[in-house]
Amino acid sequence: MLLISLFIATLFLAYANGANDNFKGVATLFGSRTTSYQTAILWATFTTFAGALTSTYLGRTIVTEFTGKGILPDAIANAPEFHLAVAIASGFTVLIAAIMGFPISTYHCLIGAMFGAGLVAYGLQVDFAVLGIYFILPLFLSPIIAIPLSAGICSLINYIKIRFNWQLSRKIVDICHYISSGLFSFARGFNDTAKIVSLVLIIDYFSLYGAMITIAMAMGLGGLLNSQKIAETMSTKITTMNRTQGLSANIVTSLLVIIASNFGLPISTSYVAVSSIFGVGLIGRKANGYIFSQIMLVWIFSLPTSTIIGGITYRILQG
Repeated sequence: MLLISLFIATLFLAYANGANDNFKGVATLFGSRTTSYQTAILWATFTTFAGALTSTYLGRTIVTEFTGKGILPDAIANAPEFHLAVAIASGFTVLIAAIMGFPISTYHCLIGAMFGAGLVAYGLQVDFAVLGIYFILPLFLSPIIAIPLSAGICSLINYIKIRFNWQLSRKIVDICHYISSGLFSFARGFNDTAKIVSLVLIIDYFSLYGAMITIAMAMGLGGLLNSQKIAETMSTKITTMNRTQGLSANIVTSLLVIIASNFGLPISTSYVAVSSIFGVGLIGRKANGYIFSQIMLVWIFSLPTSTIIGGITYRILQG
């Protein structure tokens, strides 16, 4: 019964992940009025699901064992109660943020939930240094890198257009925009499916491939049903943008995600996506600093929130 509850809780986490994350790759498509909300979310769902299916095909070659990232001993981290507490706490935190319209990092909520459950299970012996590597560095590095880079690329494109009287056709810009957003969504679906399914690897009688496909479907459903608030925040509230600005932000996001994946740089794809949009908004002098500061505060508080919920949930499950 505990293992079945774990699988259901993991599907809940996948649903929450889709609700909060699926639209991030296409936010600039909708924000720049390149396409409608419906087309944008369908494109995000299709490309995210394609990435998830690709990760399913590769199976165990990309899925790593869930060990709590060295936070505490594997004997505790691989207990069903621990996995269940982490799935419930992180899923709840991510979904509430999505409903409120705040784009946050699912991965960082997982880290927070692991710490909460770890503190209850292992006390102050948990490895706090992991926070610096997996939470603090990405929190600060992502905006520092993404904001000036997106602003710089947008300025460069505008300069070239004026200096050389360069007129890109709208069709070419739109095609490039769709491709870059599709690549980002594909990469996110590929990586997140593997991370989430690692929670249920201890359930021996579940097929890994069946579990991954089910999780991919839950992610897609979450995006289709609960992305509206995230779309509103990322596409309209952070800044208004034209097609060139939207493409610039999306190129930076996709580029940084690929580089970070290849070289293991400690940045967050969620934070990069938001920061890139804010960066192009600065160039157009339409960036909303108040909204961006609110989002950053939620980023900071997402860790203690998921930590508290993780600790409480684990204590309840211990009976």
